[in-house]
Amino acid sequence: MNELLTKVFPNVMVRLPELWQSVCDTLSMTLWSGIFIFVLGIFFGTLAKITSKDDIIENKVVYGIIDNLINIFRSIPFLILLTLVLPITRKLVGTGIGVKGAILPLVCGTVPFYARQIESALATVNPGAIEAAQAMGLSNTAIIFKVYLREGIPAIARATVLTAISLIGLTTMAGAVGAGGLGNFAIMYGHNRFMTDITLVTVIIMITLVCLVQLAGSFIVRKSSH
Repeated sequence: MNELLTKVFPNVMVRLPELWQSVCDTLSMTLWSGIFIFVLGIFFGTLAKITSKDDIIENKVVYGIIDNLINIFRSIPFLILLTLVLPITRKLVGTGIGVKGAILPLVCGTVPFYARQIESALATVNPGAIEAAQAMGLSNTAIIFKVYLREGIPAIARATVLTAISLIGLTTMAGAVGAGGLGNFAIMYGHNRFMTDITLVTVIIMITLVCLVQLAGSFIVRKSSH
């Protein structure tokens, strides 16, 4: 088996430690940035929904600020955003490269997208459930957690899966400019040195990661749907 792998993927087999490190770096970037993205995206997405017109805490000023910020950051290409936040990244973590240097740009690039997805997900909650909760005298905080977020779990799960898949792709782009991970591994060897077996293996790993995320999301959606 080892001989077959060496014959089919010669460049990969001699660089297995580097490949493994690249996988770990990609997972690390995805995990740590994903935590911040999930928390901030839920917060701003929920805030945008509840302050929108005719909602439980309608506030045109707050909604306008959040809406415009989301639109502005979503319009900035990720590679430009990497350069734009580089000085801030260096001040916060002491470096603009590697896994640490990639987390802030990934968060800034993905939170607006996820927040908009969360806003749309919460919009699927039955208005009748909101009205019933208000009639029962529930506070706005209770409505947010017991109605919006609880009833919106299936839609939120779908939005989270979509965002996670997008995030995995962005880690590859970040890797291409010095963040490490599979993107850097593929560019360094697969592209620059024409090692096609490394490119192929990298693509297979990325597809596997995306499929695992999709399966996990589908499982959560099935369990939470009613």
